[in-house]
Formats: sequence, C-alpha cells, structure tokens
Amino acid sequence: MATSSSALLTITPSTQKHQQLSPSNISFHGLRPLTTTTKARTCKITTTRKNLSLTVKSELSTPLVISLSTGLSLFLGRFVFFAFQRENVAKQGLPEQNGVTHFEAGDTRAKEYVSLLKSNDPVGFNIIDVLAWGSIGHIVAYYILATSSNGYTPNFFG
Repeated sequence: MATSSSALLTITPSTQKHQQLSPSNISFHGLRPLTTTTKARTCKITTTRKNLSLTVKSELSTPLVISLSTGLSLFLGRFVFFAFQRENVAKQGLPEQNGVTHFEAGDTRAKEYVSLLKSNDPVGFNIIDVLAWGSIGHIVAYYILATSSNGYTPNFFG
C-alpha cells in the first residue's frame, strides 16, 4: 500500500551479552558459530514516490487448482476418453503364451479379479479409472503450481 509521504523503517535487534562459554551453559545453535557478543544492527529502508513501483501479482490457491485440475481430469476420463481407452484394452486382449491365455494354460492365479472392477456407473467407470485419472489430475495440478511459483509465465496467446 502506497502512502503519500516517504516512510522510514529502523530495525534494531536487542543486544545480549553472553557469559563465558563453558560446557554447562552451551546449547546447540545449529550450524551457526557461537559468538560471545552481538552488535546492534540498523537497517534503514526509505521509500519515495519516484522509485515506487507497484505490481499486482495474483497467487494461485492451491486447493482450488488441485480440485479443478482433478475434476477436469476425471471429467475427461469419464466422458471423452473412456470409449477410446476401453477399445484399446479390448484390442490388446489378455496376455498369451503360445497362443493360449495364462488362465487357460492352467495358471489359476491369472484369473482377473472381477469384483474390484464392478461399479454402478452406467458405462463402467470403476475405482481403477478414478485412481488413474485422479492421479493424472494431481500431476497436472503440481505442474501448474510448480511453474507458477518459480515465476514461469507461459505466453500462450500472443
């Protein structure tokens, strides 16, 4: 927020005098070296009308971006790409070895677990589809948030 007059900000941290250092009064201060005295620092920040430039930058709301991206991804997976995905799975078929599927060859554990793929959705959008398309939505949201936070601004339209 701009003010009509110039502002002056002075920061002066309090000074503390450390007593003589001994193993009984030393505490861990991370990777910073221990100093016996600290000096007061003064920082002056002046702002005038001449060099004041304000830029308005919007920040993306993280929950909103994740929700919209995931919702859009689930919508596309259910209403746009569902038939295409199912056709490709049907073309690929079950895994075969020597022209016989694994289940027909005697491997009883190769049978598909059908109850996991059941759903009440009219076209058959099941939990596997929800997890797959939801994860794609989260990946897209992460990309949007990561690139917007590091200053990358794509210029798609001009």
